[in-house]
Amino acid sequence: METMIFIPKEEDFRRWIKEEVRELLSELKPIPKEAEDTNPLISRADTAKMLGISLVTLTDWVKRGLPRHKQRGRVYFLKSEILDYLKKDTGGRTQKI
Repeated sequence: METMIFIPKEEDFRRWIKEEVRELLSELKPIPKEAEDTNPLISRADTAKMLGISLVTLTDWVKRGLPRHKQRGRVYFLKSEILDYLKKDTGGRTQKI
């Protein structure tokens, strides 16, 4: 009995890869637009403006525990975390934002 060896060609590899990619893409579910924008990062300037405080005061609040996120050497905030921090810091009394 003679054993045959199958040696795939470049076209075979390309076809297999395309088929796999199509299959994987068909299984993906689109991300709803609302989910993308639920917690956008806010810059320091926008956060200070939103809270009605100076950047110096904002820096002081960060030193006291205001949650922040660093990306590429810049500092950003999440509105939900700011609100949680204010609730804890003011004993449950929220400030109007």
